[in-house]
Amino acid sequence: MITRRTFSKAVGLGTGAAAVSLSGLQAQASAMTASPRLSGGPAPAVPVVPPGTHTEFPQLKHVKAGVLNISYAEAGPAHGPVVLCLHGWPYDIHSFVDVAPLLAGLGYRVIVPYLRGHGGTRFLSSRTPRTAEQSAVALDIIALMDALKIDKAVLAGFDWGSRTADIIAALWPERVKALVSTSGYLITNVKAQLEPAAAAVEHNWWYQWYFATERGKKAMEDPKERIALCRYVWTLVSPNWNFDDATFDRTAQAFHNPDYAAIVLYNYRWRIGLIEGEPRYDRYEKVLAAQPSIHVPTVTLDAALDPFTPAGDGSTYRHHFIGPYEHRTIADIGHNLPQEAPTAFAQAVVDADHL
Repeated sequence: MITRRTFSKAVGLGTGAAAVSLSGLQAQASAMTASPRLSGGPAPAVPVVPPGTHTEFPQLKHVKAGVLNISYAEAGPAHGPVVLCLHGWPYDIHSFVDVAPLLAGLGYRVIVPYLRGHGGTRFLSSRTPRTAEQSAVALDIIALMDALKIDKAVLAGFDWGSRTADIIAALWPERVKALVSTSGYLITNVKAQLEPAAAAVEHNWWYQWYFATERGKKAMEDPKERIALCRYVWTLVSPNWNFDDATFDRTAQAFHNPDYAAIVLYNYRWRIGLIEGEPRYDRYEKVLAAQPSIHVPTVTLDAALDPFTPAGDGSTYRHHFIGPYEHRTIADIGHNLPQEAPTAFAQAVVDADHL
């Protein structure tokens, strides 16, 4: 999820630019508020599909990358321009199950990896600490790109995936052709997280405080309790998404990874300063704490019904993006934007690639 400091800045600002209606399928392709294109040729229109058109990826692949054996889905031509789609919590690669074939149909090679602690992704060694600092997750993706011999890619994500993509764009811009970042600029400043936020913000972050307790730890370590908690989060953060049992169950399989609880607990406890990170990541975190600017062409997306992102014009984080830029607010959509509005998300990827 996004940082509460980012959200706190936006509380009370209202909607800013008008949110866009997504009534009807065609509206999903065009329902966005956007600033004018800054440069580049025209981008092709993404075909319109209803959410849930696809349910599975044809097959999964695995590759040793850094400290992990990463499980990932792939779609599209092997030599097409690469798009890396990065999921969040509590989700998995199925957030992009409709997005991937849309982009593949336009000639992109789409890579959708399970993040550390999710699905079939496993640590190569039992001795590797099960940590999840923001830079550690980003370095996993850099290692994946190296393992697959991908020099540069469009990075597109939401939640943990947005944060990871933002970090790579900030620290290794030479690896990023363009960026799609749902909820804007999500790089965490741990010291800023130590300050109290508005009451409404703290309320939205209930699970973060829950994970900081022994009770929350026990719930995450119990598979049955963990699954129930994650499903409840889905209903809260995507109030208009009428997902069925099968949709949730497909994703919930990723939550049975043996390192899932450790990774999730570490990530949220680290973010609020309850635990120290591994020294090996300190140099990256020092740079990230300064909130570095992002130069690469970027499209930011806000989901109007996401409780963590009051829909607006993106002005609260606009100053972080200093390259070609567009912002869009997607109406009637919650936190899991790519799965709830796959055409709009895929179009943002194509448009970012053409900025």
